[in-house]
Amino acid sequence: MNRQPDMRQIMAQAQKMQEQLAAAQKDLAGRTFEGSAGGGMVVATVTGSQELVDITISAEVVDPDDVEMLQDLVLAAVRQAFEAASNAASEELGGLTGGLGLGGLLG
Repeated sequence: MNRQPDMRQIMAQAQKMQEQLAAAQKDLAGRTFEGSAGGGMVVATVTGSQELVDITISAEVVDPDDVEMLQDLVLAAVRQAFEAASNAASEELGGLTGGLGLGGLLG
C-alpha cells in the first residue's frame, strides 16, 4: 500500500522548522565571538551575524617600524573571530536543518 504523505503535515513541519531556524539565527546574531593573536595583544570581536564590532590592540604591539606585523596580527585575530562565529552557526543551525544541505541560505 503506497501511502502519500499528508501535505498539511509536511507544510506544518516546514513552518515549524522555519520558525526554529529564525529563532536560532536571531539568538546567534545577538552573541559575540572573539579571536585573538599575539598572545592576546590583538583581539577582534564579531557578532554571530558576521559583523566585525570591535578590535582591541595593546599598545605594546604598536611598532611604527613593523606595521606589517601589526597588520598580520589584526588579520589573524579577525579570521579567528569569524571562524568561531561560523563554527557556532554550523553547530546550532546545522542541527535544525537535519542535513538538508541548505548551504548559503543560512547566512
